Amino acid sequence: MILRYFSVIGDAPEAFVVVVGAFAFTILFSLSFHEFSHAYVADRLGDRTPRSMGRVTLNPRAHMDPVGSMMILFVGFGWAKPVPINPFNTANPQRSLAMIASAGPLSNLVMAGLAGIPIKTGMVVGSHPFVHPAVVDNLAQFATQSPGHLVGLFLGTVVLINVLLAIFNLLPLAPLDGFNVAVGLLPRDLADPLARAAPWMPGILMLLILMPFITGFSPLFDVMAPAIDFLLDLFVGDRLPVRFG
Repeated sequence: MILRYFSVIGDAPEAFVVVVGAFAFTILFSLSFHEFSHAYVADRLGDRTPRSMGRVTLNPRAHMDPVGSMMILFVGFGWAKPVPINPFNTANPQRSLAMIASAGPLSNLVMAGLAGIPIKTGMVVGSHPFVHPAVVDNLAQFATQSPGHLVGLFLGTVVLINVLLAIFNLLPLAPLDGFNVAVGLLPRDLADPLARAAPWMPGILMLLILMPFITGFSPLFDVMAPAIDFLLDLFVGDRLPVRFG
């Protein structure tokens, strides 16, 4: 996604710096908060595995995954190092699995909600770089019209990346959080077949991620789009002049 903004370096360098800063903020803090939330909930439920691995911390160095971080820069969603857990150390393993898995995406929604407050209340005009390449230059020029617009670009980008992270990670495909949420919530006669399919899912997920670059068609975004639009309406209302696309 950040590749779309390379064209504005010459004419609107401030906008480029702000977008890079928003992506860096998300990688360092949103992903760290995501994984910390998994670790914290597991620890509170009685599973000391994350604590023994040094994962009950907000220190980004404990959580960063190079490949997942690069995916955020170039695709818009990605991941950090998974937190090792053992739900059988808790009183109710199936329920705990769902609670631990859902904690990460929920943390991203908290980040998105907080970042969206100045936009939704009208303090700044939000914008973001997740737009068609044909309008990137116009949006960059708009962002550089005032410091407030640059702040809106930063916050709008943080909101949208965190929404993308939450929705992407809730897809019911291993190794994403949504898979463990589904396994933890579904009746056993449905959860067991889903769990047995886990070894095939990373390949399917990677194929779905690569499809837009191969075919120009993105089934992942088509599936995610309604939830993304709903959450953007919730967090920023109609304050983004250009919607996600």
